[in-house]
Amino acid sequence: MTRSEFDDIRAHIDAEANHPGDLLRVARSLLNDLEDARMREATLRAYYLRLLTAARATVAAEAAGYPEPLTFLTDELAKRGQLPTSEDEVNRILADAHTAAMLLAYLEENPLGTTPMNTGGARVRRCAGTSRSIPR
Repeated sequence: MTRSEFDDIRAHIDAEANHPGDLLRVARSLLNDLEDARMREATLRAYYLRLLTAARATVAAEAAGYPEPLTFLTDELAKRGQLPTSEDEVNRILADAHTAAMLLAYLEENPLGTTPMNTGGARVRRCAGTSRSIPR
């Protein structure tokens, strides 16, 4: 559920506070969204754990002198359809990795909240759509 959807729900609750049927529908919808989010989180955690295990096994296999240490990682990536299939894709993946490394280095030098964009002034609220307005 996006932030704007939460804002829409808050606006609806404020405008229709005396309609309990609407509030029950909103509550059911929020519970369904929460359950979906928890399932997505559990799935992502499982994927992460499998990838981490494969990466650790790859490093251990290399340290042990196995002839094909990348087998563990290659198999896990292949299961998810994440192996590069062309030279263009290889170049794109390497460029993405380089960019990610640069961004991470920048974030380590400038932790969130200390960037030039955040000067400590009043928070700007963004609203989109016609059903909401900026509270004053």
